[in-house]
Amino acid sequence: MLFGDRLAAAVRETGVPLCVGLDPHLARLPAALRAGFAGRSGRAGRAAAAAAVADWGAAVVAACAAARVPAVKPQLAFYEQLGAAGMEALEDTVAAARAAGLLVVADAKRGDIASTAAAYAAALLDPDGPLGADALTLSPYMGLDTLEPYLPVCRAAGRGLFVLVRTTNPGSAAIQAAGAPALARRVAEGLEAIGADTIGESGFSAVGAVVGASAAAEAGALRAAMPHAWFLVPGVGEQGGGLAEGLAGARADGLGALVVQARSATFPSAANAEYDESWPGWLRTRISHLANDMRAHHSVSAAGGAGLR
Repeated sequence: MLFGDRLAAAVRETGVPLCVGLDPHLARLPAALRAGFAGRSGRAGRAAAAAAVADWGAAVVAACAAARVPAVKPQLAFYEQLGAAGMEALEDTVAAARAAGLLVVADAKRGDIASTAAAYAAALLDPDGPLGADALTLSPYMGLDTLEPYLPVCRAAGRGLFVLVRTTNPGSAAIQAAGAPALARRVAEGLEAIGADTIGESGFSAVGAVVGASAAAEAGALRAAMPHAWFLVPGVGEQGGGLAEGLAGARADGLGALVVQARSATFPSAANAEYDESWPGWLRTRISHLANDMRAHHSVSAAGGAGLR
């Protein structure tokens, strides 16, 4: 099954277009987990921190599965900073997510050419690679030809891409909104063309776009430029975006926007004794609340019709 169809099926089955981000900020882990690596440094400290991150990731995955969330998005930088032990923790977390039936979006934002891009595809997307994620975030700003080495595994193994188009950082508009038509619009049109031969029965292709909630005013025009793309939408929750902004780029039937909540889903906004003392239960309650709140405002039918209530 092509990735666009796989994601559409997962959203229809769970009834919620939510993707929980896994951003394991060490300083925000529960106190009980931080105690395991506090005061330690070097390789031993990284290994201890990675063990804590793996435990935290397993609990987040379990909470997502219990809440019927269709996807998770590990941010690779938080694992890479812990070296080999961190990458092992990432592999374990991805394996747990796949075993729980969740789709995994590897947030790596890679961007390189030719054989280097092919190596990234083998490492991060290929089912026989060390990670085997379902989708991968990429940067297109070295040129759209840098996406081509990823397409064979997308076609052969049902993998997907989410390519940076309009990001949430304040300085992005200086580049992405520059020109006439804007660079983001030109990238969007290129992505639509690149993904044309990966469009499945759902009408979605394997080549999606990252369109932040802060760009909600542009989402309609970007949707017109790439009608077959899934949008991965960061910026909802702790970054200030709301559900309406997150779903602004959805298709007319309500599908097409996968809304990311990361820190707002996995960390309290301030010191929280319940989180520190009973963090697995806190995570289950928090993620269930977010999923159910989204279901209360956004309906997805088994046949694919959807919309804001």
